[in-house]
Amino acid sequence: MVDDYRRTVEESQSGFERLIGSIPGYKGYKERELRREADALLRRYLADSLAEQRRRLVGLMTRLADGGRIEELTPFERANLKLETLIDRISTAAHGYAGLFDAIKVRQRELDALYDYDAALADSIDRVADAIDAIEARIARGEQASAEVSALTGLLQEISETFGKRAEVLAGRRPSPRRATPPS
Repeated sequence: MVDDYRRTVEESQSGFERLIGSIPGYKGYKERELRREADALLRRYLADSLAEQRRRLVGLMTRLADGGRIEELTPFERANLKLETLIDRISTAAHGYAGLFDAIKVRQRELDALYDYDAALADSIDRVADAIDAIEARIARGEQASAEVSALTGLLQEISETFGKRAEVLAGRRPSPRRATPPS
């Protein structure tokens, strides 16, 4: 389960930061900054966790290549590319920044929705790991894993589409994050 990064960030404030938080108008600004920081930490966690799954997938591809099963690699390459692209999107996504004097303000409600949206995506990491476990089991038995790789690719596509909708959260529209599920 994902730690509550908002609490972690708030607890890491220094005494000075808590003191200046009592300045009128500053407290709301600082709270928004803390929420942005929590979202950035959460996205870093998501990207790092998916990168670990990508390393597993690349390891399986290497095992296939070393075993002379080159003809099976094409669907793996598609899944690997989708996973790499998703990691990059999560790592570089906007985190709801609007400075103190910016014309467009990202309100606390949108920041909370953004964090909740990203947190909902954390469930997907376990599902990606489960999909790769299924692929690994098939390869270990010497069987082709094309159906499992196809399911992983579909899952990654759905996660990517879900993640793409987070921009609507920043714009003040609040789509509910769908839980990414493997295609049936």
